[in-house]
Amino acid sequence: MAVACAHAQPAWALALAALGLLVSARATARLALWLYAAFLRPARPLRRRYGAWAVVTGATDGIGRALASRLAGAGLGLVLVGRSPDRLAAASADIRARHPGAQVRTFVLDLAADGLAARVGALGEYIRDLDVGVLVNNAGACYPYARYFHELDEALARDMVRINVEATTRVTHAVLPGMVERGRGAIVNIGSGGASIMPSCPLHTVYAATKAFVDQFSRALYLEYKSKGIDVQCQVPMYVATKMASIRNPSFLAPSPEAYARAAVRYIGYEPRCTPYWPHALCKLVWLLPGPVADRVILSMALDGRAKGRAKDARKKAQ
Repeated sequence: MAVACAHAQPAWALALAALGLLVSARATARLALWLYAAFLRPARPLRRRYGAWAVVTGATDGIGRALASRLAGAGLGLVLVGRSPDRLAAASADIRARHPGAQVRTFVLDLAADGLAARVGALGEYIRDLDVGVLVNNAGACYPYARYFHELDEALARDMVRINVEATTRVTHAVLPGMVERGRGAIVNIGSGGASIMPSCPLHTVYAATKAFVDQFSRALYLEYKSKGIDVQCQVPMYVATKMASIRNPSFLAPSPEAYARAAVRYIGYEPRCTPYWPHALCKLVWLLPGPVADRVILSMALDGRAKGRAKDARKKAQ
């Protein structure tokens, strides 16, 4: 009787049921892989796999400083890159205190200044004899708060393009040849969930566009250099409690730099694009909304941020 009932089902219904099973199996497999990566997968042995040194840009504060400390804890020597000699010295002293015996060097480089090609060339010469296994392009520039494109001043737009796009490109170009020669290396470019997770990023237009470049730049390099033993990755966090994000107090969805770095180091060398801090992945649920609804929600949040930012500016001017 069961066989007869099965034969009675129309072909389209059987095909639809089979398709449903395939979709369900795929979703289950993806969830299982995500859970493994987020909670169970071991970190790569960075020094043994890639090399003895790491170069970290934007290393004096926030995510860059926290990542540098984590890399020192993994046994790598550090070349900290930043524009302030005093802040570089403070970051270096802090990391040495946390990790006695760590080798830490500093290199002063203002990635927003003119003459970037020559300055980055000097960095390339500085690290020429080092076994640089990991490069973290963390330095970035962002809006102080949300604003319309016509409200964006020339200096801020220039800095975002120069730091987020040109500096990332040039520093990678300076470090990569040594990795190719040694046949190993890992490059981590810090992108943004605003460009790679959210469907839109209004009132942060130029920032999101520069980070979309970082995402595609990383993906292409991943494909170009994977066969040469070099793992290229774009990490796409959402909000982290940093000065650049204007968030003082960490929360579940906006972790401290240290909490983010703890997750980020575990992902180095794996997927070409990742969101290491697992609560940030929940933001992908916005894709379940119809596109126009999601865009309205995101725009409303951006307008609220703009209003708060303008009010803060007004209070400062009134003082």
